[in-house]
Amino acid sequence: MSNVYEERATMIAAGELQSFGPFGREHCKNHPNAVNLQLRQLQPASELWSSDGAAGLVGSLQEVTLQEKKRECWLLRKGSSVDSDEMEYDEELYAAGNMVIWSKGSKSQASHVYKAFTVDSPVQQALWCNFGIPQKKKDEQEILEQTVCIVQSSCVNVHSVTGKDFISPLPFQVSNLWPTKFGLLLERKNSAPDASQSPPREPLPTVFSMLHPLDEIAPVVCRPTGLFEAARVQYVSDSTMKIVFSNCEPSIVMTYDTVQCIHSVWALRKVTPDEQSTVLKCPEQVATPQGLMPPSFLTTHLRNISRMDSPGSPFHCHALHNQNRMTSSPGLHSRTHSPSISSMAALSRSHSPGMAAPSFSVAARFNMSYHSSSPRGHSLLPSPNSTANESVLVPEMEPIVPDLCIEQLWSETASSHREMSCQASKVFITSDLCENKYLCFLVESHQQLRCVKFIESNNPSQLIFASVATIPAKDAAPLQDIDAMLVLEANGSLVLYTGVTRVSKVFVPGLLSPTFSLSNHVTHLSTPMDSVSTPAKLSSSLPLLHSLLVGQVAMPSPVSELRGTTKHHETSWLGDYTFQQSVPYIHALRDPVSSRVTLELSNGTMLRITIPEIATSELVRKCLQAVRFILPKETAMKVLIKWYNIYNAPGGPSAHLEWNLFVTCFMTLMGYNTERLGWTRNLHFEVPLSPVIAPKKARPSDTGSDEDWDYMWCSDYHRQVVFRHACGAVSLESTDTSGCEESLSSTPALRLDPSAPLFPHIPALFYVLHLLYEELKLDELQRSGGRSLVGLLQQLARDLQLEEYIDLYWRDYPSFITTFKESCIIDQAQMEQMLRPSFLRAEPPCVFSWLSSCLRGEEVAPFPYLPGICERTKLLVLSYALYIIGDDNATSVDINSYKLDSCPNILTMIFQLETEKCNPCFSSRSSCMKPDAPNESLAVKLVVWLTSEGFTLKDLESVPFGVALPIRDAIYQCREQPCSDWSEDVCLLIGRQDLTKQAHKVTVAKGKAVSAPATTEAEEEEDGMTDLNQDVIGLIWSQDLRVHEARRLLQSSRPVRVSVVHLPEVSDHEYIEEKENKLLQLCQRTMALPVGRGLFTLFSYHPVPTEPLPVPKLNLTGRAPPQNTMVDLNSGNIDVPPNMTSWSSFHNGVAAGLKIAPASQVDSAWIAYNKPKSPELANEYAGFLMALGLNGHLTKLATLNIHDYLTKGHEMTSIGLLLGVSAAKLSTMDMSITRLLSIHIPALLPPTSTELDVPHNVQVAAVVGIGLVYQGTGHRHNAEVLLAEIGRPPGPEMEYCTDRESYSLAAGLALGMVCLGHGSNLIGMSDLNVPEQLYQYMVGGHRRTHAGINREKHKSPSYQIKEGDTINVDVTCPGATLALAMIYLKTNNRSIADWLKAPDTMFLLDFIKPEFLLLRTLARCIIMWDEILPNSEWVSSNVPQNIGNPVVSEDLNMETLAQAHDYIIAGACMAVGFRFAGSANSDAFDCLVKSFVSNPSTGHYNLQTCLSMVLLALSMVMAGSGNLKVLQLCRFLHKRTSGEMNYGFHMAHHMALGLLFLGGGRYTLSTSNSAIAALLCALYPHFPAHSTDNRYHLQALRHLGVLAAEPRLLVPVDVDTLKPCYALLDVTYKETPWYEETTVELMAPTMLPELQLLKKVKVKGPRYWELSIDMSKGTQHLESILSRDGVLYVKLRAGQLPYKDDPRGWKSLLAPNVNNRNSEVRTFKPEAISTFTSDAALVSFAEYFCKKQDTLALFSAILYECVTQENPEMLPTYIAIDQAVRTLEQTEMCETFALWQMRLVLELCESRVLQHRLREGAQGRGLLLSSEFLPVMKNSADGTLDRWLTGEQSQHRSGDPCQIFSVS
Repeated sequence: MSNVYEERATMIAAGELQSFGPFGREHCKNHPNAVNLQLRQLQPASELWSSDGAAGLVGSLQEVTLQEKKRECWLLRKGSSVDSDEMEYDEELYAAGNMVIWSKGSKSQASHVYKAFTVDSPVQQALWCNFGIPQKKKDEQEILEQTVCIVQSSCVNVHSVTGKDFISPLPFQVSNLWPTKFGLLLERKNSAPDASQSPPREPLPTVFSMLHPLDEIAPVVCRPTGLFEAARVQYVSDSTMKIVFSNCEPSIVMTYDTVQCIHSVWALRKVTPDEQSTVLKCPEQVATPQGLMPPSFLTTHLRNISRMDSPGSPFHCHALHNQNRMTSSPGLHSRTHSPSISSMAALSRSHSPGMAAPSFSVAARFNMSYHSSSPRGHSLLPSPNSTANESVLVPEMEPIVPDLCIEQLWSETASSHREMSCQASKVFITSDLCENKYLCFLVESHQQLRCVKFIESNNPSQLIFASVATIPAKDAAPLQDIDAMLVLEANGSLVLYTGVTRVSKVFVPGLLSPTFSLSNHVTHLSTPMDSVSTPAKLSSSLPLLHSLLVGQVAMPSPVSELRGTTKHHETSWLGDYTFQQSVPYIHALRDPVSSRVTLELSNGTMLRITIPEIATSELVRKCLQAVRFILPKETAMKVLIKWYNIYNAPGGPSAHLEWNLFVTCFMTLMGYNTERLGWTRNLHFEVPLSPVIAPKKARPSDTGSDEDWDYMWCSDYHRQVVFRHACGAVSLESTDTSGCEESLSSTPALRLDPSAPLFPHIPALFYVLHLLYEELKLDELQRSGGRSLVGLLQQLARDLQLEEYIDLYWRDYPSFITTFKESCIIDQAQMEQMLRPSFLRAEPPCVFSWLSSCLRGEEVAPFPYLPGICERTKLLVLSYALYIIGDDNATSVDINSYKLDSCPNILTMIFQLETEKCNPCFSSRSSCMKPDAPNESLAVKLVVWLTSEGFTLKDLESVPFGVALPIRDAIYQCREQPCSDWSEDVCLLIGRQDLTKQAHKVTVAKGKAVSAPATTEAEEEEDGMTDLNQDVIGLIWSQDLRVHEARRLLQSSRPVRVSVVHLPEVSDHEYIEEKENKLLQLCQRTMALPVGRGLFTLFSYHPVPTEPLPVPKLNLTGRAPPQNTMVDLNSGNIDVPPNMTSWSSFHNGVAAGLKIAPASQVDSAWIAYNKPKSPELANEYAGFLMALGLNGHLTKLATLNIHDYLTKGHEMTSIGLLLGVSAAKLSTMDMSITRLLSIHIPALLPPTSTELDVPHNVQVAAVVGIGLVYQGTGHRHNAEVLLAEIGRPPGPEMEYCTDRESYSLAAGLALGMVCLGHGSNLIGMSDLNVPEQLYQYMVGGHRRTHAGINREKHKSPSYQIKEGDTINVDVTCPGATLALAMIYLKTNNRSIADWLKAPDTMFLLDFIKPEFLLLRTLARCIIMWDEILPNSEWVSSNVPQNIGNPVVSEDLNMETLAQAHDYIIAGACMAVGFRFAGSANSDAFDCLVKSFVSNPSTGHYNLQTCLSMVLLALSMVMAGSGNLKVLQLCRFLHKRTSGEMNYGFHMAHHMALGLLFLGGGRYTLSTSNSAIAALLCALYPHFPAHSTDNRYHLQALRHLGVLAAEPRLLVPVDVDTLKPCYALLDVTYKETPWYEETTVELMAPTMLPELQLLKKVKVKGPRYWELSIDMSKGTQHLESILSRDGVLYVKLRAGQLPYKDDPRGWKSLLAPNVNNRNSEVRTFKPEAISTFTSDAALVSFAEYFCKKQDTLALFSAILYECVTQENPEMLPTYIAIDQAVRTLEQTEMCETFALWQMRLVLELCESRVLQHRLREGAQGRGLLLSSEFLPVMKNSADGTLDRWLTGEQSQHRSGDPCQIFSVS
């Protein structure tokens, strides 16, 4: 029988023939540019064929001059789409003339242009390249950006897919660009050949890299291999080395040496720091007297290079002793000197990897210490490492640091001169069917394809290159998808290879292959290649083959219609040549993509063909995988090639017969005679005579014997095939009802052929196919395949005499018992020839039994699996191990806990079958419970692990219902109580769309602004408050219009109403003056409004990048009723202060800018674009810049623009810009900003510097800026300067004499910020005595001498102000007091606090301003932070005894006492405001309201000041809450405009109003140290007297309060409607010294308390799915939710209505009869389903399945159960169980699959493990399945089985189902 397995020439047919032309060519014809392109006369592309990349292309193009023809070139690649759903497509990049066209197209979709580019000069090359964009954080993966690079002569245009364009100029002419893993490699064009260089010069680098279009082009360094050169790293400067290929994975480059004719492979990687320093090292001067080269020649060259290196360029060396100089590169000295290299060096060079023979390899040309044999060779260098290449780079300028390094991996050996190859014209990487990888390069001169096998070692950058094989070839192309390559042989025939193994010829229908002539055929068979590597093939008589082939040729070809109907007749390849030319033959191959390739014919036309796959049916593919896994590589390769040829023979089988062909082929290879075996004889083929079966038909039948059969049965091969879906076409009619024994005895025994190639492997193959069968049982979609496989498996099991296995198969498919008759006899001797692996046990592994034992709590043995093939088995077995057995370690990465069974050598290959062991530590059933692993955590672990394994809901649907139930149970538990920070995939798996959406970062679309009832649209637009999110505001304050009222109070864009009564005695002129005076008073209020408006609209707007920011105008006109006449201040009737509006328009600009949300897209261009044209709006723009700093966008403003704005010298702009950039760089110690600020602060400049005339207010802003930039850093130098600046004396002349108070205060605030909260731990400042110095500033005393660098400036006293030598406390006290407060903030330092106590004697009280008492009280309280209590007693306790109730005496000044009392109380109230800022604490609120109302009065001004401070404290506590009481107070004070109500008081009242509605109710205040510092700056208790007053406090600082705002509004958003809604929250506070751990119920949207006080936030049921956010792991998750508009997605539960529609919960369908469940099932109408769920599938189910009478009751009940329990995914399970029981009753038992599932379901429900867990579980919830449903089903099943047992249905032919379904 041996001749069956002989070698035979085979042939496969290629499919899908189409004529091919690049799409870009067609498109270019219609392109507007086509007039100058003359594309129609293009030369045939065959002359230009390109390799992978464009190596060959450019080579061939250089011969074509541009004048003659426009050149074209194109690349194709497999489309890589982001969405994996799309089917695969091809992408084409076509370049011609000045155009590049990128198009996409697939089988189903015509090609279309994706992007087209036109550039200015002819395109030299176009290619795809991925650039990495490094991330800011180190651990982040760098993002790859896909781009197209278009090379022109002078630059590279880079266009990214995302729409970015870059143009990188080229500093030299480039011959070629290569895409790599890291970016582009550029090869410099060599201008002149080496020989012509009369004075030798240092060679320039030839290869450069560009890692990103914005990066500098850097030279590449190389590291050759060899003994001594390990450390020798140098630039690639050898002009004879040409790159021929580059690849990304693995990252390698192939080069060719034009002189030595050798190819080398290099690893390309990032350069290491050592290598960088080696290359850039300064030289040791050991060379000629004249020195070497002009230093840094390389850098200068690269930067100022001329377009061409002229021979006279400065790079020739001017050294006289050229000859003795060492050359740094072999490119210079002539090759004739090579024999003079020392022997040691020669030896070291010869060890190139992969070679033994010494040879002059590439390494030899890299810089060893050799010297030229010059006449006077006197300069042998003293040390080997002082070679000239180091002296090349003496950096004067900064040298260019190399980015990439190439390290040599392999060089080819050329044993003799004639074998030296010319440059490879095509290089590619391919792999074979057994996953070996080869680097192949085509040497055209020898017509050879050389294939180098390489292995990836543990170190990914190191590849190990093994043997080289050569294949005769004229051309070749890789086919990635089918692990093969197509080779065009010299005689014009196409041959398919996998790796270096020949598979078969490829027959292209309609195209005559020259080898079809039979005269030539026989000689072809004897080529050496065939005899070496052709795999085993069945022989066939030539005449048969001939008839087959001729039949094929005569068939009409699909191409003939395309190219006319000429028929190609057979001609001999050796026939007359002229005729031969007329028949087109294949000339070249190009553009391989997946399994498609273009054939280029000799007449210039191109055809695209597809090479068929190895298998189309999933079942056959899986079987082949298993076969490849278990067999030794050589055998596997033969088998796979054999199968490939049979399957793809011309006119091969259609897909549904693929399995039959597979069974026949494999059983034959195992030694079976498929003709004599009953069931395989009936397998149908459409092939007239399949090459496999053909020889058997021809053979005489008497060769067969009984042994054959028997043999075949036991063959490993057989077993393997059984493992596939082998039984598709098996006829199942029972032909004979008699027992099997009879039928076996009636036929002669069949035997197997032991010489078959797979005979020895039958047991191993049987086992892997059995495991595959178990895998298929776990996939509903593949189960039919399992049935096919059983036919094969049972045959093999019978012949291997494995009775247990047959029993298993027959239990699974009882119908096989009667149809299966034959077995083959394998005698003992043959049995011994087989390799019986140790893992083949007598007891068959059955996955269902294993899971069942798991559920019953029995001990389970490890279950075997095949890596990569039985993945579903592994997944489910491990899931049960984790969830049912409770083995936490089952799914851990550490596989060591599993037992590894290693089998003996199978043909010298050790194969380990990993058998997963789930801890066998449970001896008894009860020990299965691990009490320490709580149920919830197991469910969570399971779900998280499944997700990490890539398991999705779609996969779960295909898991059989019984097996899937525990996983569904775990999913249901996780859905009930999920964790908020799970990944998006986990949330998808557990079916919580709300969480999925939360994990998928999106913000809610803004609701449209609802206009206020009374106003029209036109007015609506301009008040600057339209952008608040009305949906959310409508939920927070749904009962009233308080937000509209706040808007009305804060709008400043409409004229005010000026109502003055016209008394009869007043003349008209006086009346007009009166009206204007009244308007002037009202304008004081209008100008103060923007400060409050900025807080009200904080961060509520996302600007459009193409439009300027709308700034509402500040309207200072009025209307006088009743005629509504205009009143204007500019009429000249009254005196209006100059510059009155300058600061108010600044505030207006800030208010407009603060609307911009921090998350908006703002860039430098947009900021500049907003600059107003008219100079009167400059103040507004200054405010806008400050606001951009406060919301963090000013960091994007280019430094150039900042400089530009500052040089204008506009005071306001400078103030806004300095404060803005400082706020944006808060606490960063940013040096560039520090420099910017220092220029404006004389004290920070060196004493000798020019005195700059910096406006006073700008100095104040700069000082505060220093405080912001260095906030909390404790920076010594700045603290020292600021401390001195608090007491800066007035200078001579007029400097520093005005507004000194504000400067001193600013210095104090800045000092406080720099040392914020440091207390006594000021590191390194003890010598400054900061607290003592500040105390002195506060209480006065003798002035200290001014230390430090500025002491010179303060020598001469001021001529203006006589202060003497004591400290002017009126100037320094406020700053010093607040500095102390901030340094000791929250430190509870009593000794410092006592310094700040109010004086307790009348005498001392006379020396202190009442205002300072307020500051001292506030300072003292915030130092003693923990003692602040929210009650009136505590507030009063701050007043000293002698002020509160003084002892009556004659020197008592009652007014002084009253003032002191009021201010101290106000200070204490402020402290309460700071302590409880943003908390809405009701005690604090009540206490402050009481203080506000009971304020006794001493003078209008004092009263107003104190009231304003208390009001601000109130609104700090209630910030963001919109409290009505506070709003009423604000409104009351808003109306008072007469008398003493100046600009400052209005500012205070409206700031309070702004804080009350901070950010439209989305923001509130924080009490962090930084926030308190910002609030102290903003709410400094001395407000300006008029709109230009900056004497005591710079007005711009009022806006710093924004830095204390933080988003804390949580807005539930319904995930289905995406609308905000109400939801109940449980907020749990952590325990603190003041209260226990408490839980509060809040109705969201609500303001959360400060996050560090919280332990947990939970969305409560019953209306919404529960969701808890745990803070014990940190607050980052909640912070990220709050920062994204506070959106928390929630999902409504079935049957529930949102709170808005049903506040009390009375309308819900579940409400009426909660107590009586059964009645509601009866009354449930399927039509009502839509009120419960919007799921389309469920609604359709109700409509179509719940209408029929017979199923109505059951299906309605099931549906109701699923919907109300909210597990609609259980619906299929319920129905499947019902179906299973029905089938059982109707006694249709072809397979017992459904019964197994029933059994698993029942075992799960009765499993003690789960029973125990459910009892332990807090919520006492039952299992997924309803309690009533299962017992009913179990009863029906029991009844049926009992009837079977009692013999009522004894005639039913079945394999005793009672044993199968042992109901526990």
